[in-house]
Amino acid sequence: MKNIFVVFVLFLTLMSCNTETQKIGFVNNKDLVNDYQEKMDIEAKFKTKIEAFEKRTDSIGQAFQQEAQAFQLKAQNMKQEQAQAEYQALGQKQQMLQQRIQLEESQIQEESQQTIDTLIKKVRDYVKDYGKKNGYTYILGSNEAGSVMYGDEKNDLTKEILDALNADYKKSE
Repeated sequence: MKNIFVVFVLFLTLMSCNTETQKIGFVNNKDLVNDYQEKMDIEAKFKTKIEAFEKRTDSIGQAFQQEAQAFQLKAQNMKQEQAQAEYQALGQKQQMLQQRIQLEESQIQEESQQTIDTLIKKVRDYVKDYGKKNGYTYILGSNEAGSVMYGDEKNDLTKEILDALNADYKKSE
C-alpha cells in the first residue's frame, strides 16, 4: 500500500512538471520578407538606381560608339602609325569606361546585398521579439527547403507578424 502511495505521488509530481504547454507557431519566411513594405521600398529604390545607372551606361556607350565611328572616318586620311596610335588610345579609353561601369555596377550590387542582409536581420529580430512578447516557445520558419513540412494554419503567424512589421515600418517613416 505504501508503495502504491509513493508511485501515485511520484506520478502526480511528474504530471505537474509537464503541465507547461509549449506555444509554437511558424512563419513563411519567403512571404514574410517579400511582402514586407520596407523590402518593397528598398527594391523600388534600387530599381530607380539601376535604371539611372543603365541610362548613364547607355549614353556613355553611345557617345563612345560615335567617337569610334568618327575615328574610323578620320583614320582613312591619317598615316598608318598615327591611326594606330589613336586606335590604341581609343582602346584604352574603352577599357577605362568598361572598368568604371563594372566598378559602379558592383558597388550597386554590394550596397543592395548589404541592405537586404540588414533587412533580413531586422525581420528575424522582430520575429524573436514578437515570440517573446506573445509567449511563444518556438516560432519556426518555413521555406521551400522544407524546414516546416506541415503546420496547422491556426499556427501560421506570417500575416500577423507581417501586419505588425508593416505597421511599425509606417510609424518609423
